[in-house]
Amino acid sequence: MCLILFSYKTHPAFDLILAANRDEFYDRPTAPLDFFPDHPHILGGRDLKGNGTWLGVTREGRIAAITNFRDPLSLRESAPSRGEIVNAFLTGTDPPHLFLQKLHEESHRYNGFNLIVGTMGALYYYSNREGVIREIPKGLHGLSNHLLNTPWPKVSNGKTALLEQTRLDKERIEPEALFEVLSDQTRPPDAALPDTRVGMEWERVLSPIFIQSPGYGTRSSAILLIETGGRVTFIERTFLPEENRGNKERISSTRRISFKLPSRP
Repeated sequence: MCLILFSYKTHPAFDLILAANRDEFYDRPTAPLDFFPDHPHILGGRDLKGNGTWLGVTREGRIAAITNFRDPLSLRESAPSRGEIVNAFLTGTDPPHLFLQKLHEESHRYNGFNLIVGTMGALYYYSNREGVIREIPKGLHGLSNHLLNTPWPKVSNGKTALLEQTRLDKERIEPEALFEVLSDQTRPPDAALPDTRVGMEWERVLSPIFIQSPGYGTRSSAILLIETGGRVTFIERTFLPEENRGNKERISSTRRISFKLPSRP
C-alpha cells in the first residue's frame, strides 16, 4: 500500500473502517483479492513476484498492512520482500506486540517499511526507520510513505475526507463514498510537497491520493470494514493502466468478500 486511511473504534457500528490505495509498477504480477490457496484462512491480494501481500485479514481477526518508507538512496536490491512481513504475521500466532519485538531484531534486513498489525483488541504500528513499537490509539489515522500521521497533503486531505464519510450521524458507511475518497487525483501545490529525494517531478507524480503515470500508479483500492458484531467486509477495486485503457473504463474489476469472525469471549 502507499496510502492507508483508517478510523479505529470511533464509530458505534464499526471497530475498523479502512480505505487504502496500493501504488505499484504496472508490470508487477498481482493476484486479486481472495483467500490464499495455501493459507485459506487469509484474505487479501497477493504479489506474485515476492509472494507476499500488502493488506490482509484472517478468519480469526488478525490484520496486517504495510507501506514502503520512501528513501530511494537506502534501497537495496538484495533485501527480502517486505510483503513477507505481512504474511508472517497473518500466518503466525504470536500476539502483535511479541511479533513486533521479534521483527525489531531483524528489521534491518528489509528496506524501509511502515507496518500495522493487530486484532480488534489492539492495533500496533512499527517502522524500521523509527524503531519504536507503538500501540495505535482510538481515532482517525493516515499512513503513506513516511511515519504514521505524517501530515503529507495526501494524508491530511484523505483523513479530512474520511472523517466526513464516517461521521457518527451517518447510520451507514457507503463503500462507494470511500472509493470516491481514494479516487482523488488532485495535485497539491509544490510548496506543500515533501522532499523525499526523488526529485520534484516525481514528488508531483506521487502527491495525489490516486496516482497515474506511465508505468506506475494506483493499481487497486481497498475498503476493509469490521463491524462491532464481527462481520468483515473486504472490497477490492482494481484499475487498468491509462496507457492500456483505450476506450475502456478505468475500473478493471471489483471483488467483494464477507465473513464473520468467531465470537469473542
